Amino acid sequence: MSPTDPRSYKPRPGEIPTQPGVYRFRDGEGRVLYVGKAKNLRQRLSNYFAPLHTLHERTRRMVTTATNVEWTVVPTDVDSLQLEYQWIKEFDPPFNVRYKDDKSYPFMAITLADEAPRVMVTRNGKIRGAKYFGPYPKVWAVRDTIDLMIKVFPIRTCSDSSYARAMRTGRPCFPGQIGKCGGPCSHRVTIEEHRAMVDDFVAFMQGGDERFTIELTKRMRGAAEAMDYEAAAGYRDKLESLDAVLSKSALVLPEKADADLFGVAEDELQAAVHQFVIRGGRVRGVHSTTIDKELDISGGELVERIVQRTYGDAEGSGVPRRVIVPSLPDDAEELTEWLAERAGRRVELSVAQRGQRAELMRTATLNAQQALLRHKTRRGSDYATRTQALADLQDALGLDEAPLRIECYDISHLQGTNVVGSMVVFEDGIPRKDQYRSFSIAETTDDTDSIHQVLTRRLARLDEPEDPVPDPADDGVIEAEPVKRKRFSYPPQLLIVDGGQPQVAAAARALRESGRQGIALCGIAKRLEEIWLPDDDFPVILPRTSEALYLVQRLRDEAHRFAITHQRKRRKRDIRTTLSEVPGLGEARIKALLGRFGSVKALREASMEEIQQLPGIGPGLAETIERRLREP
Repeated sequence: MSPTDPRSYKPRPGEIPTQPGVYRFRDGEGRVLYVGKAKNLRQRLSNYFAPLHTLHERTRRMVTTATNVEWTVVPTDVDSLQLEYQWIKEFDPPFNVRYKDDKSYPFMAITLADEAPRVMVTRNGKIRGAKYFGPYPKVWAVRDTIDLMIKVFPIRTCSDSSYARAMRTGRPCFPGQIGKCGGPCSHRVTIEEHRAMVDDFVAFMQGGDERFTIELTKRMRGAAEAMDYEAAAGYRDKLESLDAVLSKSALVLPEKADADLFGVAEDELQAAVHQFVIRGGRVRGVHSTTIDKELDISGGELVERIVQRTYGDAEGSGVPRRVIVPSLPDDAEELTEWLAERAGRRVELSVAQRGQRAELMRTATLNAQQALLRHKTRRGSDYATRTQALADLQDALGLDEAPLRIECYDISHLQGTNVVGSMVVFEDGIPRKDQYRSFSIAETTDDTDSIHQVLTRRLARLDEPEDPVPDPADDGVIEAEPVKRKRFSYPPQLLIVDGGQPQVAAAARALRESGRQGIALCGIAKRLEEIWLPDDDFPVILPRTSEALYLVQRLRDEAHRFAITHQRKRRKRDIRTTLSEVPGLGEARIKALLGRFGSVKALREASMEEIQQLPGIGPGLAETIERRLREP
């Protein structure tokens, strides 16, 4: 489908209202591509019809795919939040953020819609009328919690078929016969009495209600005073069970604190969210979600989407009293009001700045970073995914065959000094770290010159002989063992450089000068994740969900990491070499200088007074250091 000129469907001046509302971009087939909200529709929509070269690349792709835009005016900003959520849920627009829930976590569910509710372990989050707790990290953790809880609140655990059979025949279900089910089918309680126990079960799980421990303690003491030691022992065992349930989740916030805390880690295309569900000051559940981002959105906008999605269908107690996020969106006030409407009470939306909240936020953020890394690693390690990535890359770049060997190059320096280049190698989509190479660059003018030097040196190594040269005296017969080809001499099918048009042009020049044929070349510009080909005026935009884009990103990130590592080692070595030549400057003082200034260049620019501020360096030694560093 050919791109659309946004001017063809741009609304006429004055046609767009200035009130708050929600807008939708549609394509030629009527599919909703993107849903957004605005306090001022005219001001927001005008941004989409700016000159194309000023738009973010993915925004440009959206507006050139769409064929019309429509909007709905609403009375308040809070109403726009609700309508936006409903439309995103209904239409699932491809250019809005997309969530990938981690289905590996089990939940504890209480089937409140049943005549006699049961407690169960499940991964199904759509049981009608069920109340959920968790998720838990492992199935056994849920089962342990249930086993402890039913000692205090003996509610039904048997299956629906067992319950129906027991109620029909009058014979208790098997769990009831062994004391593992306390439902009406055990004939020990009525349906009404069982419902009351279920309510107590839910109340305790929602907040660790102290009234249960206070009441049990009171009964235990009363039974002991009445010398009913058997009953007292029963109450004691129940107290121990409650204490065991509470001890499974450490106290992280003051008691009675109910909050949901969200840690977020993101890159250009994805984000991972790690949620701590805190009830009664304790973490009662965790939840991880991976989000695909399409348009370029800020951290505040991402937080707004997360909150909308988490509480869009929640009501009452489903919304905690406090929601703790890494950053506040611009519409924080309206979002808070929207949460309060859903909860039917005041809800605080805040940022963790210090104390226990900040510590917990750091933990949640670390978990989010690990979740994002795991998600990317899983995609890169799967054989089918790697095969698809190479096939997608072949199609996107117009190659004759899939690039089984890919080399990626990056340049690293510190303010123009200690310039190094890196080469990383992927074969069949897997890193070959034994074939990584680093390049020291003595003199260069800029990054493009550095790329040209590195590629020139690397391509020259492709000319190394593959086979032994015959001795003329042997009549052309080679009796020696064949010479093994050196790893560095294998030609790649694709070269990737970190950068846009200038870097690609420099690499193409090195490729032409080498005379090599059959090696493809491209560059990846980090800011917009664009793929640039030699002599092309416009980049190749790989789809957000493309496995090829993930592969290229991994190559670029690995080349950057390898270059930075080598550059830091070289810089540290150069600094130590220079400083070790200064008379009277020992290892401890060199270490102090490194920590304070970091590089020889910074030391050269420092005054004697600044150098003397370090312990153990007086005027004489500072003068010696300054004189040595200024020597040609």
